[in-house]
This record gives sequence, structure tokens and C-alpha cells, in this order.
Amino acid sequence: MAKSSKQWLRRHVTDSYVRKAKEQGYRSRAAFKLLELDEKEHFFRPGMLVVDLGAAPGGWSQVAAAKVRPGGRVIAIDLLPVAPISGVTVLEGDFREEMLLRSLEGAKADVVLSDVSPNLSGIGNVDQARALELTLAAVDFCRKALKPEGVFLLKAFHGEAFEELLTRLKGTFRKVKVVKPSASRGESAETYMLARGLRAL
Repeated sequence: MAKSSKQWLRRHVTDSYVRKAKEQGYRSRAAFKLLELDEKEHFFRPGMLVVDLGAAPGGWSQVAAAKVRPGGRVIAIDLLPVAPISGVTVLEGDFREEMLLRSLEGAKADVVLSDVSPNLSGIGNVDQARALELTLAAVDFCRKALKPEGVFLLKAFHGEAFEELLTRLKGTFRKVKVVKPSASRGESAETYMLARGLRAL
């Protein structure tokens, strides 16, 4: 096993959020990031329609489904299979295709979550470009499928493409906030952006 894989495994096994996820029945430690962000920003309410892009393994969908009960619903989509979750409609496919818009049946989402990530090559600038392309596609999806006062939460990474993404978000939404929950590892370049209020085209 490569040294980096051993380090990851050791950190994963000793990670308190990994342990808490197992204890509380969440599919991933990412659930705690979403719980913390919602506690601070209050974007979930009962009865909402939530779309979760890049949902596998389903940690965010689990949290969203619990938060929008009663009367809400979650549509989760990923290229990878996601095991069934109570209160969640799971689609297997690419969110950039028409299938997802069709499944909304003309309804608009209150919240769009995006934890999309490309298959990483390990080549920094290539991965950044692929991640940016996917994230910009998620912004375009919001234009078609998010309510005017809706909320878009996405994961992003600090790097060359970060400013370009921030500029696009500020041109698309009236309010954009960069947030980093404590469940996100301190040494990680990962951060989150919370955007509210679509600007008129």
C-alpha cells in the first residue's frame, strides 16, 4: 500500500466524524458538514423540494430528507448507484442530461446541493479544469431549476479556478458566501459556497 493511502486510512479510522457517522447511521462524514452549515444558515424547512447533485453515497440526501419532512422531497442524482433512502427519489445518470429536469415535472427546487466531483487524474490543473466545468454546469442547472429566492450550496476547492467560479456565482446570485464547516478537514483545500437569490437574466 502506498504511503499516502496508509496515511489516509489511518486518518479515516481515527476520524471522529467517521465514527459519529457510523454511530448515527449516516453514509458519510459529509452529513455533518451539511448539518453544521444548515444550523448556521437555516436553508432547509419542512415541505421543501431539494435536488442533490453528485449524491453518492447519499449522506447529504439523508440529512436533506430528514430536514424537509413532513411534506418535502429530495431528488438525488449521481453517475454511481445510490442505495435507496427513505424520502429520496434516486436517479442514476448525469445531472447535465434532460432526465433530471424531466423528473422535476415543471416544479422548481427550493435548494440545490452540489457535491459533484470529476474522476480525479492526480494532475492538478486538469482536475481543477474538470471540477470547474462540472460546477459551472451545476450553476447552469440552477438557472433552469431553482426558485428565484432558492439556495445553492456547492463544494469547491481553493486553486486556480476558485476566483473564476466565485465571479460566475456573483454574476448569477445576489448573495454569495464562502463557508468552511469544522467537519471539513483543516488541511483540505475544500470549502463551500452558499448562494441565494438568482439574478434576473
